[in-house]
Amino acid sequence: MTLKHPRQETYTPSEKSELRIAILRVGTVDKAVIQVVRNGLHKVFPRAVCTVVEEIMPIPQDAYSSTRKQYNSSRILARMSDFMEDRTAEHVLGITDVDLSVPDLNFVFGEAECPGRFAIISLSRLKPEFFGQPPNRTLFHERSVKEAVHEIGHTLGLHHCRNRKCVMFFSNSLPDTGHKEANLCERCHSQVAKHISPS
Repeated sequence: MTLKHPRQETYTPSEKSELRIAILRVGTVDKAVIQVVRNGLHKVFPRAVCTVVEEIMPIPQDAYSSTRKQYNSSRILARMSDFMEDRTAEHVLGITDVDLSVPDLNFVFGEAECPGRFAIISLSRLKPEFFGQPPNRTLFHERSVKEAVHEIGHTLGLHHCRNRKCVMFFSNSLPDTGHKEANLCERCHSQVAKHISPS
């Protein structure tokens, strides 16, 4: 999911420079999946320099809906902006374990400014056990990388793609996530080539 009107109205990605991505843990998140996501981002975006923010951002309790038993992803994005105000990362990917939603959808795997600086993904529904299936770490990690790349793609200005294999295809369900690859299609790649091409 994307925010069409990001708070950073004047944001412009720097051309042909390192893509600086800060990974921010929002609440307690397994360190192993953080490393997997970090490696996955670098594979798709060769210019990416991914760092993990040492401080963990607390989950904003005012983002919680007791009716839905979920957290509003847009409110968490707003808190991320405040939390990272004095830090210099070009892009910030929040990773959280709580279930996310927005008013018009039952749930979201993530949300991002497009284009912009901030994005967040939820690991909650990417785990097979969320749906009563046996744990599968490989599958969970694959899904996590795809959603992370997808949301960072939005911050670079990419919109949803019609190619079902492209990582920028909108995942309305886990089968959609499973069907697509972790990479950008040729069309989407060309749109951000100046940011992701090897030096």
